[in-house]
Amino acid sequence: MYLNAGDGPATRGCCVRRSARRRERHLLERLCPRSHLGQVDLVVLRKSADRKKSTMLHIHLDQNSAKPLPVVIIGNGPSGICLSYLLSGYTPYVRRGCVHPNPILQRKLEETPEISILDQDLEYLSEGLEGRSSSPVALLFDALLRPDTDFGGTADSVLTWWHQSDRAVPHLVLGNNLPGGAWHSIEGSMFTLSRGDWMGLPDLQFKDWMSRKKKGFRNNRATAGDIVQYYQYYVANKGLENNFFCGTVVTSVKSLSVDADYSSQGARGGGSRWDLSEMPQDNDKENGNLFQVEGFVTTVNGTQPFSVCTENVVLATGTYDSPSWLGVQGENLPFVHHKLSALEDAARTKEIGTMSDPILILGAGLTAADAILFARHCSIPVIHAFRRSVNDPALIFNQLPKTMYPEYHKVHQMMKEEVASGPGLYESYISLPEHHIVSFTEDRKCIFRDKNGRQKVFNISMAFVLIGSNPNLSYLPNNGVDLAVDCEQPVSSKRNPIDIDPFTYESIHEKGLYAMGPLAGDNFVRFVQGGALAIASSLLKKANKNPP
Repeated sequence: MYLNAGDGPATRGCCVRRSARRRERHLLERLCPRSHLGQVDLVVLRKSADRKKSTMLHIHLDQNSAKPLPVVIIGNGPSGICLSYLLSGYTPYVRRGCVHPNPILQRKLEETPEISILDQDLEYLSEGLEGRSSSPVALLFDALLRPDTDFGGTADSVLTWWHQSDRAVPHLVLGNNLPGGAWHSIEGSMFTLSRGDWMGLPDLQFKDWMSRKKKGFRNNRATAGDIVQYYQYYVANKGLENNFFCGTVVTSVKSLSVDADYSSQGARGGGSRWDLSEMPQDNDKENGNLFQVEGFVTTVNGTQPFSVCTENVVLATGTYDSPSWLGVQGENLPFVHHKLSALEDAARTKEIGTMSDPILILGAGLTAADAILFARHCSIPVIHAFRRSVNDPALIFNQLPKTMYPEYHKVHQMMKEEVASGPGLYESYISLPEHHIVSFTEDRKCIFRDKNGRQKVFNISMAFVLIGSNPNLSYLPNNGVDLAVDCEQPVSSKRNPIDIDPFTYESIHEKGLYAMGPLAGDNFVRFVQGGALAIASSLLKKANKNPP
């Protein structure tokens, strides 16, 4: 499987389903906060006499009942979990007597060992660091947590963690599922692309948790099911439950000075939808910025709207929300799908099988490869079409070590050998490299165009368009486009992330609004944690929480 951070993918993962309902009912009671500065009023309606019925939760959020909440985090994947940890008073210091393998960084760390990393100059500490991320703070935090991991080393973190409750910043973490974000939508048996020890969060190594569970890695990789359980355990073990508000869907984030109807207002540069010039100044914030976060929450007691007033908003929703479409004729027909889960459901209900017409799998990423592996496991015939050449260096398969990812190497080998022009070595699989979809027809035909312009027609039983996903930012004005690097194009983790300050992760275009994880261009769990460090440092400075 392909790890796209986070949050995100976006990744695919799920919790163990056998006791999911019982665990969710238990955690719902723990993860819905009782109070935050008087702003959140939680009423727990328990059964009266026999105690046989499930606990009923009634949650009422009243933004007018108290001061604005300092921080609201939208998204409860690894990005949101890590930031919640740092905002809960957990403070990183350089461990006494440790020596970092990078001599330049070591000298910098020796200068002020008594000062928390959160209170130091992150730009200075990260200067000159190189690695697999373009974010300097992501490289810094990764180097402090996993000093020599890119060279195959297993050196311990140079950080020690102190819990300083007086430095905690009150906050809420909003998420639709239990903690873990997009991992809840992934098949639990899938293996991560990243190494298992890169999936851990600060001060609780994933490999140590696996050892306690008497589990191990396969080729240094872990299953998505293990990871989502680890993230839920992390929240409970670190005492973060009261910060998490699960079962929520955010529908709107806006400045309190902006009218709810954005349709009549211009884009950035011509009257921003985020303009706060009319914001009243009689509030506690120096710059006057306040945001209103609205949506609805579903508990065992039903669904109802909520509204929260906050000083700062952190976007940590990842990019796994909205699958990409081709935009061709017939793509909305009922046999055309855009999620891997639809293939799993069709195989389980025997809608497709060995005797079916082939299924079409479109895409050349690892999600498409997972679909091919699943179909072959179920003996379902496959037509696999993709736009790139099999030898294109940008193809993900050409970037993976064969020994660490043998299953994906096998798919790549099939893609090379099983062209439609002749008999192949692999039964019930046809590869169509450098092909484009022209249209789908109601009688379940798919029309292709090859690189020479020739058209081909294949009968198919179902089609699965697995070409990536985009973030769902419909809760932001103009879908967040005004916040992107290129304000004329949709937000994209790879091509057009939200435009942020690299050392605070605060939006360049909207003060008080932060983005992290894939929305900020950090596409792996090991690097999204740097965004949490930058944001926590910025928010602590704003709150003046015991600076040096």
